[in-house]
Parts: sequence; structure tokens; C-alpha cells
Amino acid sequence: MKSFRSFFAGLFLILGLVTPALAATLTGEPKPDRLTPFKTVGGTELKLHVFEPADHKATDRRAAIVFFFGGGWSGGDPRQFYQQARFMSGQGMVAFSAEYRVRSRNQTTPFEAVQDAKSAIRWVREHAAALGIDPDRIVAAGGSAGGHLAACTGLGLGGDPAGENLKVSSIPNALVLFNPVLDTTEQGYGAKNFKPAQQTDLSPCHHVRRGLMPTIIFHGTADKTVPFENAERFARLLREAGNACMLVPFAGKDHGFFNGKFFRPANTGLDYEQTMKGTVEFLTRHGYLGDKR
Repeated sequence: MKSFRSFFAGLFLILGLVTPALAATLTGEPKPDRLTPFKTVGGTELKLHVFEPADHKATDRRAAIVFFFGGGWSGGDPRQFYQQARFMSGQGMVAFSAEYRVRSRNQTTPFEAVQDAKSAIRWVREHAAALGIDPDRIVAAGGSAGGHLAACTGLGLGGDPAGENLKVSSIPNALVLFNPVLDTTEQGYGAKNFKPAQQTDLSPCHHVRRGLMPTIIFHGTADKTVPFENAERFARLLREAGNACMLVPFAGKDHGFFNGKFFRPANTGLDYEQTMKGTVEFLTRHGYLGDKR
């Protein structure tokens, strides 16, 4: 039965009889409404995978959320956050799952990945009016290395890409982080990706200061890839500096627990549901969800 639904949904999509969102509903698989380029560098075109509310209009001023996939800065796929992006569009936000350069495909380092993340946030803010987005309500989100990218945009780490309008800020207004990399030294994850003199350049734990945006972190206490201690330390440092930060521990959970069943079929989906519930509560509390169109 599912194969028949997929066949006819694909056929109707080709014929223009249904939207991508409706086709996704028919197949049970989340799909973006469209892909839009935001940056070309070194012959590589990077795109944002866009998920819009069903009743969205260009005249709206909705909050936006930009997701960055994980993969150790080496691999990964924007599809990782399709389920979360479609869910958040259903809550009334314009959601994006962003592409960025990785080592396996582009022979790049975490520094280029961070620059691409900054470019994505800047592009969304610069084009906010055409996108029906409030430029002062842009959320950066991501998991693992993608959570690291989101955190780096929030802290303003890494250099700015050449040729961009630096009058437009690349700093988001809030952060939603899923088992993020927060310490890039030997005390955390990814030290081998940095020269010794660079190990704290992109390490969020080493750059906390006053005046940062509201942040929520979902992290498994049994994470064997990114130590839970890193999340505890980052949250404590943020709060000690006077920033709003909520750490939501998931007892006994390992790395990647938050993924939905679409991306990781072996997951039950319960942790995905809990992280999405927590995300909605957090964003509602800080004014990113609700009737502000």
C-alpha cells in the first residue's frame, strides 16, 4: 500500500497536481517545499532546503529556524533534520535545513563549515522581507557537529566569508542544540581536526561571555561521542555569565538519540517527540511561536 501511495504521490507531484508538502503527507516522508541557493564557493553551490507553513505569505513576519546536520564536519545530509523542519513549519515557523561544506565531499575543515553556517544565517536575515520572516527572530539549530556550527554562529566565532554584506549580522537570536560539540580540545570532541594552536578557536566552551542569546541544549547523559560534561559545563558557563540557558538531560541516552524515525528508523521516535515538545515550549516562552504574523 505504501509503495502505491509513493508512486501516485510522485506522479501527481510531477504533474503539478499536489504540492511537495502534500506529496510528503501522502508518502509519510517529509520533503522540502523547495531548495534555494544561498552561496557558491569554490565551484560548490550550497542550498537551503525550505519548509514553509501551509498558509505562509511573503507579507508575513514569521520566526525562522535554520538546522545544521551532524557528521563530524566530514559528512552528513540535510535530510537529517527534514522531520524536525517540517514539524516546525507546522508550528508556524519558516524552517530551513542547510547544506554546508564537509571534508569528504569538499576537502574542507571545520573553519569552512562554520563560515558556511554564518553565510546561511546572514542570507536568511538579508532576504527576510522576501521570505516573510522577521529578521529579529532567527533561530540556529543543529545536532552534533551541526550543533557546533549553530553554537559558533551564536558566539560569532570563525572568520566572515569574503564578498558578503557584513552589515547584515550572521548571529542568530536563539539557539536549539542537540548533543552539540561544545569543546574541541581533548576534553571534548574533534581535537584531531585542529592544529594545536587552533584547538580553542572554534570551541564554544572557551568563548562564553555576557549578552548571548537564549539557548536550549538536549543531551544524552550516556553520550560516548560528545561527553555530557561538555554540555553541563557550557550551560553552567552561560548561566554564570548572565545568559538564559536550559540543559535538558536524557538519562542513559547515547549520541544521536534525538533523530526521528524518518532519518534513523531504529529509533522509537519517543526522544524525537520529547525534544520537539521541549523546543516548542522553549521557543514559545521566548516569543518565537504564537500569532505574530
